[in-house]
Amino acid sequence: EPMKALKEAGAAVEIVSLKAGDFQGFNHLTPGDKVTADKAVAGVDASAYSALMLPGGVANPDQLRANEDAVKFVRAFFDAGKPVAAICHAPWLLIEADVVRGRDITSYNSIKTDVKNAGGNWLDQEGVVHEALITSRNPGDIPAFVAKIIEEVEEGRHEDRKVA
Repeated sequence: EPMKALKEAGAAVEIVSLKAGDFQGFNHLTPGDKVTADKAVAGVDASAYSALMLPGGVANPDQLRANEDAVKFVRAFFDAGKPVAAICHAPWLLIEADVVRGRDITSYNSIKTDVKNAGGNWLDQEGVVHEALITSRNPGDIPAFVAKIIEEVEEGRHEDRKVA
């Protein structure tokens, strides 16, 4: 749903995954829509994008955080000060990239202890923005989540780039 909303807002969106091509999406542990990844994360340059939105659910972030290329890709956005958006369980990937410490953040309630143990200040709010990090708790927060992503990207310096 966030990808659809971003496209409707005029964002150019590319899907970067563990490998290019078709894969099965999940809604938590239930199979969701089939999705086609435009590119594999190995070798993709974060400088080609103005923002990164990480998928929620349980399976998606769990698989991504176990992949060294995905973790490096996430870290590159933080190193460049670019907006990164994470919803639901996606902060697991932020924890693995070691970018949570000292930041205000929200997530799905069941991983709040993980966020706290990684040094994050967990807040139970619809959306939290700390520097260029945008986080939300669950699918019910998607409208506010997407609005914050768009706001962060539109603040300048990102007009000619894509969202990964």
